[in-house]
Amino acid sequence: MTVSTASVPIIDEAAAAAYAAQQRAHDEAYRRAHGGADRPPLSRTRVYAALLALALGGFGIGSTEFVAMGLLPDIARDLLPGLYASNAEEAIGQSGWVITAYALGVVVGAPIIAALGGRMPRRRLLLWLAAGFTVGTIASATLPTFELVIAARFLAGLPHGAYFGVAALVAASMMGPGKRGQGVALVLSGLTVATVIGVPVITAVGQAAGWRAAYLLVAALFAATFVAVRILVPWQPGDANSTVRRELAAFGSLQVWVAVAVGAIGFGGFFAVYSYIAPMVTDAAGMPSATVPWVLAGMGTGLTIGNIIGGRLADAGTSRAMFIGFGGLIGAMVIVGLAGQYPVGLVAGTFLVGFMAAILSPVIQTRLMDVAGDSQTLAAALNHSALNVGNALGAFLGGLVVAAGWGYLTPAWVGLLLALGGTVLAVVSVALERQVSRGARGASAG
Repeated sequence: MTVSTASVPIIDEAAAAAYAAQQRAHDEAYRRAHGGADRPPLSRTRVYAALLALALGGFGIGSTEFVAMGLLPDIARDLLPGLYASNAEEAIGQSGWVITAYALGVVVGAPIIAALGGRMPRRRLLLWLAAGFTVGTIASATLPTFELVIAARFLAGLPHGAYFGVAALVAASMMGPGKRGQGVALVLSGLTVATVIGVPVITAVGQAAGWRAAYLLVAALFAATFVAVRILVPWQPGDANSTVRRELAAFGSLQVWVAVAVGAIGFGGFFAVYSYIAPMVTDAAGMPSATVPWVLAGMGTGLTIGNIIGGRLADAGTSRAMFIGFGGLIGAMVIVGLAGQYPVGLVAGTFLVGFMAAILSPVIQTRLMDVAGDSQTLAAALNHSALNVGNALGAFLGGLVVAAGWGYLTPAWVGLLLALGGTVLAVVSVALERQVSRGARGASAG
């Protein structure tokens, strides 16, 4: 049995029909899997409890992805003691591989796990992914050598994209047409809240009790996610028609590639600024180093608010929402670039960078689901591969201009160029969508 349609706003007949067909298929799959029993109804309270359970996983993911940035000196001191004693700067630079290895795991794991796990019931797949996070994070905290920790971080990153992808599909199914974007945003809110609360708190734990204690705390979050998902997330079938070939067929769609590129290039602009926020605060704006966590918390607050608004904008139409997000992001980059030498300008500008970038996250996630056809599991996961490509691209290009001696605010201009690139790709994506729509109408008329 499905959620009462009285609580589901229907935005058009096609969306309503597709949702009704999906729910009938879920009802039938439930009966087959549970001896003919009907699927129990979902109250609004149960739906939001399930979304909070999924968001808890996002909170753990945000914590494990970003906490290393504040603990690199501690990691270098522990895992590379000889090098740290002779050249601390080089040791800290090498310890950055714990961040890179995780990001590579995300990029590799998202399409592979999504393609292989498309047929698995979604709650079961989420439980396996939460277990993988838990084991990988415990290994990261306990393995003795630098090389083994790097390998563990890679393995811990593998479930990242698939978790968010499957969780987005579960959320979209529970919320129904007209609220899919809001469901996706609620799942992603765990990650954005982690940037405000989880990362500062866990970083403080790591600085006081050691970086390994910080990762053990993150592992506890993933174990709690396993329990919460098992108890609160309702059973949903996988896609019975999913095959590796069908999921990978998404890579044959130009629309999917363009949507992925929109995310990778556009989010690269955000990461160009985020990666160099500390020297922007201390060197460009002349603020004390103790204010860096507060500026990061302000940026995280922008991310959290923007994510919520982005979900609502996505439900109103992803095309318009992309241009709103990129237009605002370009403006925010200009503020950082021109006024970042003043504390008020930097704080306001970085808040807006986070706010506008977060608007784009659920929008692009929803757009990928819209254009992927039958490859829903893979498409929902690809957004997070795109985010991590953007992470690497923005940090790399921002580092080039900083290393060239052009100043710590120049990454904002790199971010502006990348945001402009994302805007151009968004125009291409909308043009392709209209071309496909005209072709479909022509075929129908013929």
